[in-house]
Amino acid sequence: MTRESGDGGREAGPDRESGIGNRESMDTNPGPEGVAGRAPTADGSGSIPDHALSRRQAIGLAAAAAALPVLDWTDAQAQHAAQLVRRAAPGVASQAPTFFTADEWELVRLLVDYLIPKDAKSGSATDAKVPEFMDHMMSDPEASPASRLAMRGGLAWLDAESRRRFGTAFVASADAQRRAILDDIAWPARARPEMSHGVAFFNRFRDLTASGFFSSAIGYSDLDYRGNVFVAEWTGCPPEALRKLGLE
Repeated sequence: MTRESGDGGREAGPDRESGIGNRESMDTNPGPEGVAGRAPTADGSGSIPDHALSRRQAIGLAAAAAALPVLDWTDAQAQHAAQLVRRAAPGVASQAPTFFTADEWELVRLLVDYLIPKDAKSGSATDAKVPEFMDHMMSDPEASPASRLAMRGGLAWLDAESRRRFGTAFVASADAQRRAILDDIAWPARARPEMSHGVAFFNRFRDLTASGFFSSAIGYSDLDYRGNVFVAEWTGCPPEALRKLGLE
């Protein structure tokens, strides 16, 4: 697994190359009844008890989501969610989610850090409050019903697949077991046909993770983004940038 970013500043990690933990790869491109009888609504936004769905319910939710378009959003929705995250009280480690259940929240926080882990250059996706960004996106009144159901269904798919293979929920599985599942859905061209639902979800979840991270203060710093800064004297493109582009 590599930890190289789009700016080429990451060094390769000790693991094999993977579609997870790779920031460069991000730059390319009616539901089942709840455990306590409170079902999510048809748009996926309904209240669900803060404990696990049964395996049958999770599979049913994943199957329902598979029939709908995957996660989608507008630039305006992403910008609004990023603004809400930046306005959050400083020093608050994590806000209680509005859209996600407690179990989904734990899974989302785990999954985003597989995609963008903390390293020597910057913090992780959770440090950048990417889960909060996603929660704002899903809670937005303009969020499509299909997106909400696709999110819940994709998370349910991960849990169902983990239980099928290893007999435990994704969060409770060993690190190697989680990576085995993620590696099976992180590379669309290599994925087996039966993994298609997981691949579709993971591709968009990865995009959403990147959107949240690179619109945060940590993400800006990671990219060395400087915005509209006054330049008293233009000295040309930095030599290191020219070298990277092969234009020396």
